[in-house]
Amino acid sequence: MESIHYISSEILTLSTIKNILDHHLKLELSEEAILNIKKSHEYLQQKIKQNDTPIYGINTGFGSLCDVKIPSDKLSQLQENLVMSHACGTGDLVPKEVVKLMLLLKIQSLSYGFSGVQLETVNRLMDFYNHDVLPVIYEQGSLGASGDLAPLAHLSLPLLGKGEVYVNGEITASENILEQFNWKPINLGAKEGLALLNGTQFMSAYGVYCLLKGYQLSYMSDLIAAISMDAFNCNMSPFNPLVHMVRPHRGQVKTAEQILEFLSESEIAVSEDKKVQDPYSFRCVPQVHGATKDTLHFVHKTFKTEINSVTDNPNIFIKEDIIISGGNFHGQPLALGLDYLSIAMAELGNISERRTYQLISGQRDLPPFLVNEPGLQSGFMIPQYTAASIVSQNKQLATPASIDSIVSSNGQEDHVSMGANAATKCYKVIQNLKTILSIELLNASQAIEFRRPKKSSPFIEAFLDSFKNEIPFVEKDRWLAVDIKKAQLFIDSFSIENELLFE
Repeated sequence: MESIHYISSEILTLSTIKNILDHHLKLELSEEAILNIKKSHEYLQQKIKQNDTPIYGINTGFGSLCDVKIPSDKLSQLQENLVMSHACGTGDLVPKEVVKLMLLLKIQSLSYGFSGVQLETVNRLMDFYNHDVLPVIYEQGSLGASGDLAPLAHLSLPLLGKGEVYVNGEITASENILEQFNWKPINLGAKEGLALLNGTQFMSAYGVYCLLKGYQLSYMSDLIAAISMDAFNCNMSPFNPLVHMVRPHRGQVKTAEQILEFLSESEIAVSEDKKVQDPYSFRCVPQVHGATKDTLHFVHKTFKTEINSVTDNPNIFIKEDIIISGGNFHGQPLALGLDYLSIAMAELGNISERRTYQLISGQRDLPPFLVNEPGLQSGFMIPQYTAASIVSQNKQLATPASIDSIVSSNGQEDHVSMGANAATKCYKVIQNLKTILSIELLNASQAIEFRRPKKSSPFIEAFLDSFKNEIPFVEKDRWLAVDIKKAQLFIDSFSIENELLFE
């Protein structure tokens, strides 16, 4: 029997999403969700029949065309036109793992019963998810207000048998896949196109992905920094709990505890041949890494609220018998959070590159560039260049997108969040950070061999044994781009338990 995750009003958490993705769970609507969707759709149909007054997006045009009344016999065409006309994405393709999250989050949002969509529409979105039929979506096109209009239009095109999808890693026309599965194109009803396109699922999906990877890379940053500390023969006194209890930022305290745990029983850490002080990139790891942990905690809270919310427009309130046009599609909370997260994750890369630089600098009885016969061998000289170039790019990418706004739709949409740009930038920062950490890990693994016969902690030695099975000690110059790629894959493969990940 296939494992199933039931879409319901139960709070959707990062841990739940990670479990859905890791175990390839299928989605199914709970009875509660089915009832909510049906009731909302039926209410909307009755409202249209009984009321001839303009209701935004239901029997009117969109954006600055909101005062144009649409005849009742054109309402379905109105919604289909909306989807097709708004599919104006361009640029690079959205990664498939993010598209998968977009489908999940759109289904979740529609399931609450405030959007008026047909049950058939939500079921088809679930069919796409469960059969790995992933719409082809482009990175550019959303202003992060009025919802993620362009990317969500591309998400919705395959419902109509239009656009393109990924199936088995290949891109094909949606109409071919509908024929293959014997699925009929959805005939969109009143408001459905707007419900599909209004929403923050593009920003939210990127945010969820970046948070999942961000927590993992935060943990890996601590672990790799601990290896670098032993490799650089660092003084452990800055990690004494007394230091952090007098400045008890949550992330700082937790990082210091984590470093001491990683280096528990390390022969190198307890040796007495220490300098009085170490460079800040080692000594201030609790303060710097800890601040990123606190940022993750804040951004996590923002996105947890968002992915359990209704973000299309207008909203249908059956109990109160009212349909309200509001602004829940505005991505400002997400834009600020994504910008903040980009800055925080970029800083983990910034300080990592500085540790890499210290390791190759010929200090602390380590050979220059961590190689025998320096001069004849360049060793680890150039990976630091690579890390420095990526750190510089991350600094540019960490420039906030949310400080910008450009008027659209004839002035009707006169302030936008630019959260979609914040989202795609944050994704790139996260990918870059993984590479920077991979380079530090290569350097730290190499450097610690020059401390032999002394050993690091049992935990770190076991970790390094696994790493060296993939990437052995560099005796002589070799093609290090291959080693960097292997180190990236090694970091990707390192599993962390949910309970630890989201503390």
